[in-house]
Amino acid sequence: MILPSGNLQHDDRDGKASFPLAECVINVSEGRDQTCLRELARTAAVPPGAALLHWDADVDHHRTVFTLAGSLPGLEQAAAAMCRRAVDLLDLSRHQGVHPRIGAVDVIPFVPIRGVSMSDCIRSARRLGKALAEEIQLPVYLYERAATQRTRRSLAYLRRGGLEALRRRMAGDPDWTPDFGPPRPHPTAGVSCVGARDYLIAYNMFLEDPDPAAARNVAARIRERDGGLPGVKALGLWIGSRNQAQVSTNLTDYRRTSLVRLFEATDRLARAMGTRVSSSEIVGLAPRDALDTDATARLRLENPAPESILEERIRQAWPGIHV
Repeated sequence: MILPSGNLQHDDRDGKASFPLAECVINVSEGRDQTCLRELARTAAVPPGAALLHWDADVDHHRTVFTLAGSLPGLEQAAAAMCRRAVDLLDLSRHQGVHPRIGAVDVIPFVPIRGVSMSDCIRSARRLGKALAEEIQLPVYLYERAATQRTRRSLAYLRRGGLEALRRRMAGDPDWTPDFGPPRPHPTAGVSCVGARDYLIAYNMFLEDPDPAAARNVAARIRERDGGLPGVKALGLWIGSRNQAQVSTNLTDYRRTSLVRLFEATDRLARAMGTRVSSSEIVGLAPRDALDTDATARLRLENPAPESILEERIRQAWPGIHV
């Protein structure tokens, strides 16, 4: 689904449109109610200067990834509009899913694409965080490159123990005062993390064996923090709707560890445990140079590679754009 929300100012170079461009990837803790998700999608598409390129809902993770692109002012407006509507529609106290989360709108990173610096994205993250706190009394932590404290760069650090553990830290430790907003979670929306980062590829691999112990074992061996592959974060999960174990990964630097290398390492470890990777999926979108021309076959992708390429979705939103 591509929902453009207005034109961007641009100049022409060799007949191709060119303008500053960023990405905003909004992770919402709702993956089952399609009526609600369509309403959030429509809300994000209203402000000018941005387009909703894609949204990817997962019933087991109970999470949806909305990928937007456009000017930073347009993305700020779109993200704020979606957050306001999400607070009306979602109640995190009733949420159950296998993916870690601390907020109804859990994570909002800004990513530079072209003609936009990381510093620009950091400023957008801080403006948005301040606006969410002032307008809807939502506590906001700045993370990754926008973080105001070194320890808060890590999303896993902020989310460890889930919302209840974070609630206790906020109540008892002044070091856990949020960057913006009240020092306690919103009663239904929890806490949001807003940041700036480079490209991240959310990539899941499904094992033939439904036992999540195998997935957890593999995840522990491939993630960087435990001595595995550079730029890899991983969890082992059980996906009830498929009766399959899943190695769920975030690839934070696809130039250091390619998707193919990640897939092959996971498959090799799984086979040593008597199972294998039966298929994989990209959640959201990935930059073109992260996907080989034969990626669909090599990665056993369930979603064909062309449909998952960020640049192709941008060109569909703005025909003639040069990316």
